[in-house]
Amino acid sequence: MYVMAIANQKGGVSKTTTTQALAALLNQQGKRVLCIDLDPQANLSFAMGADLEDSPTVYNVLKGEVNAAEAAQPTDSGDIIPANILLSGADMEFTSTGREYLLKEAISTIAPTYDRILIDCPPALSILTINAFSTSDYVLVPALADVFSLQGMAQLNDTIAGVRKYCNPKLQVAGILLTRFNPRTKLSTHIQKLLENATKTMNTKLFKTYIRASISLQESQYQQENMANYDTAANAMQDYIEFLKELEAECNA
Repeated sequence: MYVMAIANQKGGVSKTTTTQALAALLNQQGKRVLCIDLDPQANLSFAMGADLEDSPTVYNVLKGEVNAAEAAQPTDSGDIIPANILLSGADMEFTSTGREYLLKEAISTIAPTYDRILIDCPPALSILTINAFSTSDYVLVPALADVFSLQGMAQLNDTIAGVRKYCNPKLQVAGILLTRFNPRTKLSTHIQKLLENATKTMNTKLFKTYIRASISLQESQYQQENMANYDTAANAMQDYIEFLKELEAECNA
């Protein structure tokens, strides 16, 4: 069993898509999977078909109003504790001592019932992301092959190092995953090499597998369908299948 945060303070790098794809594939393999949506935009919650109207969310869990088991909803890609817009005020609302451990404490009773817990982080190094890091065994960093991804790595590494020092000494960076990658462009391959160098300072790796762009994954999210079943021949889905093998080998080594 492990808990993994899928994080990058840069938006639009396929954090949510990666979380959903991994959950669907792990669920297909018979693993008991829980997704936790910590992004106020609640994109993962929508894409997995969670009830966002009348059911408790991770906000209620963090507030202590309901327990995690009550908030977890079953879907055909695994269970999910959904998000909502109220999370956007978390940095100002959650100010008490120990606020870095709210999520860890909240899921402590249900965590042993799952094989994998995946946390979709917001595009910010906020208290929500710090809660995810404090709860997790691993951080997976999806990134685009662009200069902005390179610029953000140092800040992300500093945050991870701080959490490791003060909150969660066992936290590891599983690696950096290139998403929407086009190996035929010179810029992409150049940035790929630079990211490989950046992984040395983070004491991690750039995964060999990369994810190609695919419209079918966006279609499956729009239609709230299981990614693993929607278009198995899609390039990106095939990439995620190969990536999961590499990820599982890394985390179970």
